[in-house]
Amino acid sequence: MKQILLVFIGGGTGSVARFLISKYLNSETSGIPYGTLTANILGSFLIGIILGLALKNNVLSQNAVLLLATGFCGGFTTFSTFAYENHMLLRSGDFINFAIYTLCSFVIGFLLVFLGMWLVK
Repeated sequence: MKQILLVFIGGGTGSVARFLISKYLNSETSGIPYGTLTANILGSFLIGIILGLALKNNVLSQNAVLLLATGFCGGFTTFSTFAYENHMLLRSGDFINFAIYTLCSFVIGFLLVFLGMWLVK
């Protein structure tokens, strides 16, 4: 039950943080949803650091990993919103912003997971 509560608290906190970032960074005039992009990229970096610390001499407990990685990062990042926003970009014919958003999300996200894990080595 404790583990479920940790994931619940972390996930709720991460979801609220993502909502606030998207509220302030997404705009109707920009083709790229910068709020979701920022949350996903920042979340990738955070999970790299968190899991890197967890692997390094067991610096983080299993409960801390559940709260921070599974909960917070899981609630903070979002594949479903990413997929929906890409659908809307394609539907509107905005192929350039679709390509930029998708490539930036994947490439920068992967690089920041690796960077986060490398930094804590």
